[in-house]
Amino acid sequence: MKQVRTAGVGWCAAMIVALWVCGVSGCAGAGPKIEGKIGLVDPTRLLNDSNAGKKAKDSLSAFSKNRQALIEIEEKELRRMEEDFIKQASVLSPAAKSEREQVFRRRMAEYQQKAGELNREVQEKQKEVLDAFRDKVEVVVGKVAKRHGLQVVIDKGKGGPAIYGDEELDITSQVIEEFNREYP
Repeated sequence: MKQVRTAGVGWCAAMIVALWVCGVSGCAGAGPKIEGKIGLVDPTRLLNDSNAGKKAKDSLSAFSKNRQALIEIEEKELRRMEEDFIKQASVLSPAAKSEREQVFRRRMAEYQQKAGELNREVQEKQKEVLDAFRDKVEVVVGKVAKRHGLQVVIDKGKGGPAIYGDEELDITSQVIEEFNREYP
């Protein structure tokens, strides 16, 4: 009988400690229920349909085309060098062939290095432009969210965290309208 009382006292003490911990730290289900209004926004639509998004895409496109043109010039020069070498290969001495091959290899290595640098420039420019656009998006989404009394706005774009959202929660059109007013 003594053992049963000790076990009962131990169990009761454990329950008291558990209730105290829940009261202090707040257990699941205990305390106020958190409710809020949520909105969804499609960043791809913002980029494609807003004036600022179109300008950002145009800027990236022009920058990328410029870099691509530089690469194409280098490619044409390499092709010309290769064609000249093929045409003249039969009349060149072995030493001259070797020298031309070395020059061609060096130019090819320079081209590959330059192409890599230009690709990095395009990626850096893309990051810079999209980061600036994203900063603008955050400000405009914040304004629209406050106007609608939203506490959270979630990315509903492909690959975003929202798997499903009722269309009534989508504020993308209002954000585009506000965006176009602020950034005509």
